[in-house]
Amino acid sequence: MRWLEEFAAAVRAADYAGGAALFDPDALGFGTVAERAQGLETLMREQWRQVWGSTEGFRFDLAGARIEVEGDLAYAATGWSSTGFLADGAPFPRSGRATIVLRRRADGLRAVHTHFSLSPLP
Repeated sequence: MRWLEEFAAAVRAADYAGGAALFDPDALGFGTVAERAQGLETLMREQWRQVWGSTEGFRFDLAGARIEVEGDLAYAATGWSSTGFLADGAPFPRSGRATIVLRRRADGLRAVHTHFSLSPLP
């Protein structure tokens, strides 16, 4: 799905404006850092800006993604992977899963809800 590829590219480039262009202004996000972020500005401040700058190689598992579309709504549920960096610069593998709810607008699909979580510890 093109939306997933575009959002992953924005994360990799820490392109906040590019990521924001894919979201509804009133989107609600649950994240790995922000428990609940109501509105795009809050989501960007409390989740994206806390994580994207210390992330490398973010990718969605497109082959394993489940995508459903009905009318003007769609959802995608898939895993993701990246490399994170600790405060001392040490890299570590970081992976998780995401559920994204999208609404079709005249200018394309926009996320109205995202839920990103880290993979459970083994």
